[in-house]
Amino acid sequence: MNKANNTIFVLAFCWIMLAIPIAGFSQKQVTLIFHHKAGNEDLVLGNSYTTALGEKITVQRFRYYISNISITDKQGKTTLLPVEYFLVDEADSLSKIINLSVPDNTIGSIQFLLGVDSIRNVSGIQTGALDPMRGMFWTWNSGYIMAKLEGISESSTIAGHYFTYHIGGFKGPNSTLKTITLNIPQTTTVQELHINADINTWFKNSSEIRTSETPVCHMPGPLAKKIADNYSSMFSINTIR
Repeated sequence: MNKANNTIFVLAFCWIMLAIPIAGFSQKQVTLIFHHKAGNEDLVLGNSYTTALGEKITVQRFRYYISNISITDKQGKTTLLPVEYFLVDEADSLSKIINLSVPDNTIGSIQFLLGVDSIRNVSGIQTGALDPMRGMFWTWNSGYIMAKLEGISESSTIAGHYFTYHIGGFKGPNSTLKTITLNIPQTTTVQELHINADINTWFKNSSEIRTSETPVCHMPGPLAKKIADNYSSMFSINTIR
């Protein structure tokens, strides 16, 4: 083996060792529990809420992908967990509970990708949470819908007063992939991490999205990017147990 090939081999080996949890390290179970909110109110499908922009809406569907989870301990060491894809759906209470096996260290923060990474978007037919039959896939060119919010708004001007936001796109400047980091504000053992996800951020954050003006987003592009930039801040720590 020449020097160049030997260098490549060593680098590849190091990457694998970093990406795969090492057998024998002590593990513990941590459960993520997602609570969907509309401002200070619990989100219930079919109920009406007023957005941060004063528009009255009735939410009929809310779902999003969580993937590529990693844990950083209080010493700053980050561990990438085995790659899994979770479709969190307000209509499915079990989907809002994610059980993880993590290193038995004091957790400083948790990171995850809100959406489906670019590799999986172009990897052919998927199964499980990524099965196209789940209704979260466009085409092989456009890829997965990262997050979806649908309902009825009195302000919407389209037939039936619907609003439908299907947010996706994994290429270039209009990528909607978002890395979320949640800091754990304590040093005690974490068994359950309760996380809020507030739909109000979809409508008002860095941009204002009014159903009266833009009731539909069904393709990658600048509008999808704006909405994704908004909802990237929808997660916050509720309680820790």
